[in-house]
Formats: sequence, C-alpha cells, structure tokens
Amino acid sequence: MKKYIELFLEAIRGEEQNYTQMSINRAIFLLSIPMILEMIGESLFAIVDAFFVSKISIEAIATVGLTESVLTLIYSVAIGLSSAATAIVSRRTGEGNPEAAAHAVSQVILISLVLSALVGIPGAIFAEQILALMGGEPHLIEQGALFTRLMFISSPSIILLYTLSGALRGAGDASTAMRSIILANIINMALDALLIMGLKFGVEGAAIATTTGRTIGVLYQLWSLQKGQGNLRLELRLLKPDWAVLKNLITIGSGGTGQFLIQSASWIFLTRIISSFGSDAVAGYTIAIRIIVFTILPAWGMANAAATLMGQNLGANQPDRAEKSVWRTAFYNMIFLLLVGLLFLGFAENFISIFNNNPKVVEVGVLCLQIMSAGYLFFGYGMVIGQALNGAGDTRTPTIMNFICFWLIEIPLAYLMAQYWHWGPLGVFLSIAIAESILALMGIYFFKKGRWRTMKV
Repeated sequence: MKKYIELFLEAIRGEEQNYTQMSINRAIFLLSIPMILEMIGESLFAIVDAFFVSKISIEAIATVGLTESVLTLIYSVAIGLSSAATAIVSRRTGEGNPEAAAHAVSQVILISLVLSALVGIPGAIFAEQILALMGGEPHLIEQGALFTRLMFISSPSIILLYTLSGALRGAGDASTAMRSIILANIINMALDALLIMGLKFGVEGAAIATTTGRTIGVLYQLWSLQKGQGNLRLELRLLKPDWAVLKNLITIGSGGTGQFLIQSASWIFLTRIISSFGSDAVAGYTIAIRIIVFTILPAWGMANAAATLMGQNLGANQPDRAEKSVWRTAFYNMIFLLLVGLLFLGFAENFISIFNNNPKVVEVGVLCLQIMSAGYLFFGYGMVIGQALNGAGDTRTPTIMNFICFWLIEIPLAYLMAQYWHWGPLGVFLSIAIAESILALMGIYFFKKGRWRTMKV
C-alpha cells in the first residue's frame, strides 16, 4: 500500500519522466492519475453549475441545457485543437526536441485566440436567436439570453483551457494541467455560492463564475509555461506566426474538430427533439447528461493518457510499445466504466433527485442514466481507441466513424423512435447507446488495421 501511495503522490507532483522507457503499467498510472483528476475537475464545472442553477428554476436549468448544447460547437473547436496539440507536442517530446514542442505551443495559443473570436462574437450577438432556434419558449429566452451571451463571450478562456491542457499532456506535464483545473474549480464553486445563493444573481451568476474560474485557470497555465516549471518553457519570442506549424496544427486539428463538430451537431439535434416534449424533459435530460459527463470525463483521462503514450512512443520509434499501451489502457478503462454503469443502473433515481425532485424531471433523468449506462462496456474501449488514433495524428479515421455513427445512425434513429414511433425521450436515449456501441466496434476494427503506424506529424 505504501508503494502505491508513493506512486500516486509522484503522479500528482508531476516529476519529469521518460514515458517511453519505463514499464507500460507505470507509465499509464503516472499519466492517468493527474489526467483523471483534471477531467473530474472539468466535469465539476458542469455538475456545480447544475446544482446551483437547479435551485433557481426549471427554466434556468433548461436555459443552461439549451445553451450548452450549442456551446458544444465551441468545445468541439477546443477539443479538436487540443488533440492536435497533444499529437504534435507528444511527438516532439518523444523525439527529444523540447524547443520544437514549446514552439508548437506558441502557435496553439495564437490559433486559439483567432478561432475563439470567430466563434464567440457571433454567438454573443445572436444569443436570443440561438435560444429560439433550439426551441426555447419566449419567457425562457427573455430570462436566459444574458446567460447565453456571457457564455459565448467566454470563448477564449474555454478554448485556451482545453488547448493548453492538451499541449501540457502531450509533453507529459499532466500535473500542471490538473492544477489549473483545480484552481479554476475552486474559484467557480466559491463564486457560484456567492453570486447565485448569496447575491441572487440568478442564472447569470453561473456564467460569471464559470468564466472567471476558467480565465484564472488559463492564466495559471500561461504562468507555468513561462516559468518552465515542467517539460515545456514558453518564451515571448516564440509568439509570432509560423505558417508551417500553423498549417500542421490546422491539418490535424481540423480532423479532430470535425469529429467533435459532428458529434456536437448530433447533440444539438437530439436536444431539439427532447425540447419538443417540454421544459421538464429538457431539464431531466440536462441533469442526467451532466452526471454522465462527470463519469465519462474521468474515463477520458485514461484515454488522454493513451494518446500521450501513443504520440511519445511513435516519436521514439516504438510503434509496438505504443500499440500495447493503448490496448492495456482500453481494458482498464472498460473495467472502470463497467463498474460506474452498474452503479447508475441501481441508483439512478438517487442521483437525479439530488438536483431536482420534480417527478417528470426525475423520470426522464433516470431513464437517460439507465439507458446510457447500458452502453458503458463499449464506451470504455471506444474512447481510448479514438483518442489513441488522434494522438498518432490520424484524426481522419475517427472523423469518418463519427459521421457514420452520429449522423447516419444516431440522428435518424432518434427521430424515428422518439417521434415516428412515439417512444418519446426513450427513443433518443436508445439511439445514443446504440450509436456509441457501434462507434466503439468500428474503432477497434480500424485500430487493428494499423494505418496509424504510418502517420507523420
């Protein structure tokens, strides 16, 4: 036990390690622990906001749900760029070239700022129209437009928090990314309590709290990079456009962004279908998804560890070790999510009732949790395989898989079962579990084909 505690503390400290030489199990553990804690921290943003907003009104919960479904477009850009940052930085790190890795980070910052302006400004201007397009009722739009506008204004902090974390993870500096998320969450929780419960700011208080927390988290990341406390050191002289590196980032990141845009767009369609069954259904769905995110994001921590191991081992010219690392991480992830799924099957009502005790809200939320958890066995493998392909720089394959599973299968199936067959929200939840399971099986097939071995980054 003492050995494992020491290993855990070593992972938290984030001491510089050569992940291409140590045992695979040790490498997975040292990378996964801070990444899991980072992902738990990221999911806490959603959970904490949902908890405090649920104390305001059902309309407030629905406003957050409708806004977040559109904000996933911004998250898609952020996650895609984060995948590109991880792929490039991990490859340079594996090659033993920290200067090139730091140079790549500087380009990540520049492109993040540009894209956040392109996405955030239109969203802030057309907040009311966005809520109306998503099926929001007139009084909901009136009460929630400011929240939506504030969240779009926060686009730079959203994107940078993701992309800089991706770069830090690629360098093996997962502990710095973890600390930035923990700091951001402490501020978010404190401000939520102060602004919503204390000063009665309403749903806008959640937007202010989240934006402030994320912004301070980004500032901490930039400070750490400038100080060179980990494996990367960012210098001001590097913050000028390098079109070759930017092109490489855009090429890899467009695939990563594309696959998440496809997934995000599908979630928008699904939310639109759910909204046709009323605000209670949207509220139950929103609460359930927030709880699911809380469990899925820690699993993404292990998936991100697989991406880093993939990139660094390919950079060190060890493709067999990279493959072995991915299969082993996928197995561990499957076991974890299987246990979580069993927990949800037995205690779904208890979890939903924490946030809201409206019978209709609880009914929809419980149904969502139980149906989604039934697919966790496949999710565990699927998310690791997908991230590993991204870590190798092969973002094209996951993009094609996402298009098939989410647009050609999930959306038509959700509409068919929910509206045409009149199954209601149950049809939507079943379509999600089916599509995600097929996605996992496709990922395993393409990973075994080994195209990722030939990728140049």
